[in-house]
Amino acid sequence: MLKINIYNYYNEDKTYNRVVNYILKRAYKNLKIKEKMIANIILVDNEKIKELNSQYRKIDNETDVLSFENDQGLAEIGDIFISIDKAKEQAKDYEHSFERELAFLSVHGFLHCLGYDHLNKNDEEVMFDLQKQILDNSKYRRNS
Repeated sequence: MLKINIYNYYNEDKTYNRVVNYILKRAYKNLKIKEKMIANIILVDNEKIKELNSQYRKIDNETDVLSFENDQGLAEIGDIFISIDKAKEQAKDYEHSFERELAFLSVHGFLHCLGYDHLNKNDEEVMFDLQKQILDNSKYRRNS
């Protein structure tokens, strides 16, 4: 079972919760995970994610998603910060729906918290194939 805690520091729009819950439960099922786990999703604006990116990655720019994996071996897999401002910008740039972009960023952060990464070509291939698989098996396929 996957428990998803969503902390919305952006606004009161419940659409975000619906998208995140749906896609992460699909990801959990698609990955055939059996263990109980908890994922924390924190929705923020560009200002907050820039502050976090600067503090933790020493990069003084906004980013779309930041993941902090919990490596303590607990059911809580980590924290995923998503910039709603950046998701809106990227949805427009990539010419797909905001919901699709939010789903993509949620899956990307979730996979990072599960230990996947894209620091080298092989790892990137594995992670990006999983992302594509999860999104293709959902209502947030490309061009939706």
